[in-house]
Amino acid sequence: MTEILLFHHAHGLTQGVLDFAGALRDQGHTVHTPDLYDGNQFTDLHAGVAFAEQVGFGEIIGRGAAAAAALPSELVYAGFSLGTLPAQALTQNRPGALGALLFHGGEPTEEFGQPWPPGVPLQMHIAEADPWTELSQCQTLADQIAGAELYVYPGSAHLFADPGSDDYDSVSAALLMDRTLTFLERIS
Repeated sequence: MTEILLFHHAHGLTQGVLDFAGALRDQGHTVHTPDLYDGNQFTDLHAGVAFAEQVGFGEIIGRGAAAAAALPSELVYAGFSLGTLPAQALTQNRPGALGALLFHGGEPTEEFGQPWPPGVPLQMHIAEADPWTELSQCQTLADQIAGAELYVYPGSAHLFADPGSDDYDSVSAALLMDRTLTFLERIS
């Protein structure tokens, strides 16, 4: 099975993120869920984003790199929304990445200083009218990487895959989980 480093969204390391990680563990995967917010959690997404801005996105990415330092280099990096930043940065900058799963976000490769590593698969999941994520930006990322998978779900719910979020959509979340597990099976 696969070893995954999963980064939380701007609400912090919530029970919903832990439940998602638990569902992956139930399928035999090893999942690490570092807390990039030092225990802070926010019920309001705007407050969580404000906290991330106060800490600094560079610092959030650095905290992700620090969490990865004690782990093997052969990982799948995954992240929800804000967590896609350290996941993508590590995929592009830390040798050995097995793949990347970006839920509700993604940036053009130029944002992280190195090109996408050849042969490293990418799967992205976003809602078609997500007010926090630009579909065109995710499409640009998918177009930059051979074989990248971009799945677009109906609606505007940002964190539709987080079972603890008000945005949770059980139908889209189940499809996202099925596609994620298929991706991880291909890597294993």
